[in-house]
Amino acid sequence: MLTKDQASVIFDKIKKHSSADEVEALFYGGHSALTRFANNTIHQNVAEEHYGVSVRTVFNGRTARASTNKLDEESLRRVVQASESLARVQHPDPDLLPMPNSGEGARGAQAIPKRHFEQTAAITPDQRALGVEKMVGIAKTHKLTAAGIFATSETIEGIFNSRGASGWHTQTSSDISVTMLASDSSGWQKANSPNVENLDLVTLAETAARKALESASPREIPAGKYTVILEPAAVLDIVGFMFYDFGGMAILDQRSFLNNRVGTRIFGENINIGDDVAHPLQSGAPFDGEGVRRQGVQLVEKGVVKRLVHARATAEKLKKSEHKDKVGPIEPTGHGFPLPNEMGEAPTNIVFGAPDHPKTVDQMIASTERGVLVTRLWYIREVDPYEKILTGMTRDGTFYLENGKIRHGVRNFRFNESLLHMLSSVEEMGKPVRASGEESFDMVVPPMKVREFNFTEVTKF
Repeated sequence: MLTKDQASVIFDKIKKHSSADEVEALFYGGHSALTRFANNTIHQNVAEEHYGVSVRTVFNGRTARASTNKLDEESLRRVVQASESLARVQHPDPDLLPMPNSGEGARGAQAIPKRHFEQTAAITPDQRALGVEKMVGIAKTHKLTAAGIFATSETIEGIFNSRGASGWHTQTSSDISVTMLASDSSGWQKANSPNVENLDLVTLAETAARKALESASPREIPAGKYTVILEPAAVLDIVGFMFYDFGGMAILDQRSFLNNRVGTRIFGENINIGDDVAHPLQSGAPFDGEGVRRQGVQLVEKGVVKRLVHARATAEKLKKSEHKDKVGPIEPTGHGFPLPNEMGEAPTNIVFGAPDHPKTVDQMIASTERGVLVTRLWYIREVDPYEKILTGMTRDGTFYLENGKIRHGVRNFRFNESLLHMLSSVEEMGKPVRASGEESFDMVVPPMKVREFNFTEVTKF
């Protein structure tokens, strides 16, 4: 693994080759490996290790970036030359700030839990294969066909600039996704953690198998508005479409559904959402793309949007804009993307607040007279960006509920649903957990029971 000390030496070489007013280097890379299986057989095992550096230079308000995955002296000279050549021909950016210094970069720093685990970094292909063998064994026991992945990684992320700011983060990650297939039904589960010992692959496989078996011979029920119980993966994948609107640049560009809504209640009073890189179930680096430390931010409190996240330049621009009195507190929060970029910033360590009286999914089912249980959603697309109306489909375990019990599997639905409506219609919630899906980044979210969820069509499977 590339170390911070090694990267510091490389950055010294980059500075030596540069004639720019300011220079910044982002380091990235690591080791990753993946075992993929289908039809109850491993069919792919791959591994790679790579490192790269992305160099940004500044000349009198002009900035540009160039990257290389070669760290020898000549390659570093060339990447600096490429960055400087690009920067010199850019138009000056009047909003470009000097790079943060060491004091500004460290402001508001939070201590984060351990996110590098030797047991994850040391996983071998044989160990992943044994894990797959257990999941496939469960499939065979139930006369099902299993497919999925078992992946692990050890990565670094670092930043240095010529004004003395620096940050370094090393992390491990483990992912398991398993789909169980029957002749006319399927079940799915997925989990991710920095610590591979937190992943219970047997429980994941057994749960996926149970969903496939219990949803066999699915029946068709009419489309319409139903009380819906969304498991955490389903919640994550649908709500993930709104968080890139929680940045100041989105307000300035008037592309956010929060334009003219900050400070108002747009969700139910039981909805509380924060961004917290230090949460024990979260992951990721404690600094942003400029090296500024991430702050914990309460985004939504009792359904009211309280504030947004801001990169340094966004905060300065917002303070001078017509929006300055409409977006809550304005200050850099450590959520900026690497410069230059068009997006500005976004919260990426989302944590939903725990309800006063959390319910298990089984308890939600028991309190439902008539409804639908959804394991996951997929193929989600935005229909109306301001009302945050999304469309997509259910899959891999959709069930009809009646009189507090699961009655049978149903054919999947297409939905058209507004997040404003959905998060104003949450009747019950469970304990927030670290959830993984396919359409959004991992978050800490609860299962939710939602009234009048809008299913518009029935699919053929």
